[in-house]
Amino acid sequence: MLFSAPCELYAADLIPYQLAWDWQKQLVAKCKANSNQPDSLILLEHPAVYTLGQGSDPDFLKFDPENSIHELHRIERGGEVTHHCPGQLVGYPILNLHRHTKDLHWYLRQLEAVIIQVLTYYGLKGERIAGLTGVWVEGQKVAAIGIKVSRWVTMHGFALNVCPDLHGFKAIVPCGIPDRSVGSMRTWIPGITVAEVKPIVIQAFEQTFQLKCQLQPHKLTGSDNGSISPTMG
Repeated sequence: MLFSAPCELYAADLIPYQLAWDWQKQLVAKCKANSNQPDSLILLEHPAVYTLGQGSDPDFLKFDPENSIHELHRIERGGEVTHHCPGQLVGYPILNLHRHTKDLHWYLRQLEAVIIQVLTYYGLKGERIAGLTGVWVEGQKVAAIGIKVSRWVTMHGFALNVCPDLHGFKAIVPCGIPDRSVGSMRTWIPGITVAEVKPIVIQAFEQTFQLKCQLQPHKLTGSDNGSISPTMG
């Protein structure tokens, strides 16, 4: 049996984007400050929000970012614009790639492998498309991936469409790909929920990265006023 290193798991429900973003930064700082800090995985959902990668083209927005009701953040990750909303399971791995493989392409393919394994569990064939990042089922993109790596510590991650309202994607050109539609697992598995998919994602993540997730207490909630404490003090 392969050795599985510990990984701190933070499982939350519906968390505002800014709070989760700050949460990631706090964990990244801990990882950079202490080489013995375990890897982490945050799993959660977001209220409706749009995010632009650091080099994203605003032309892929179908609304005026200066005069809009939509919440929008420009963040450090690569990639173009994407949409998060309830029913989409978002994963933020904070991994020290010094302990894995110091190769960004390897890491992206590993994240795709996690999603493909989850889809396989449900009898769906997840596919990669050459030259693009993410996972598709029957030509519909069900998972988007965007990362930031600094000093070989990762942040941001993947978003798996389990059962979201896909209407919000109509306000953008998702991931800057105009000729590819967005789909969700619910298309093929009516009634599927984020709650039932979450443990399957954890299992696939553990197997792919040879980690053992250990659930951690946290103080972050959707009604939090901005203070963040990933571990109990």
